[in-house]
Amino acid sequence: MGLMSFLKDAGEKLFGSGEAKAAEEQVKAAPTPENRARLDQAAAAAIRTYIEKLNLSATALSVSFDGATATCTVSGSCSDQATKERILLAAGNVSGVSSVEDQLSVAAAEPEAQYHDVKSGDNLSKISKAFYGDPNKYMLIFEANRPMLSHPDKIYPGQKLRIPPKP
Repeated sequence: MGLMSFLKDAGEKLFGSGEAKAAEEQVKAAPTPENRARLDQAAAAAIRTYIEKLNLSATALSVSFDGATATCTVSGSCSDQATKERILLAAGNVSGVSSVEDQLSVAAAEPEAQYHDVKSGDNLSKISKAFYGDPNKYMLIFEANRPMLSHPDKIYPGQKLRIPPKP
């Protein structure tokens, strides 16, 4: 449990449509505490929907968002460490989120993964060589970040990737 940092302006663009966009327009028109609270609730709902769309599940999953600090808080209980880490990454790799407060628990303790912030020029083979000493183990990193990654070549600067323990 703790706080993970992310690049605020990188990631999935979830807040530019639907309820989040409508709430944002209300805040611009009337920046009242009530309208800001509605915006935060709409953002939290968009993040939760995104997590569920990725088929990542946790018992009693709860997502909140504080727009003033750009912090997303995620709580609940996961069946394994990998699911927990994927949920945290899904919440953090959203444009507009700069940190994720981890309040998720895991049913069975397992070794935690490391994380890597993608830089310009990175690819999964280069990252695999840095962490495992073997560029051909890039599929381990790809699989560890599914379903957020759809293809091994589709990573972007600012994205945070889960690096599972060395096999």
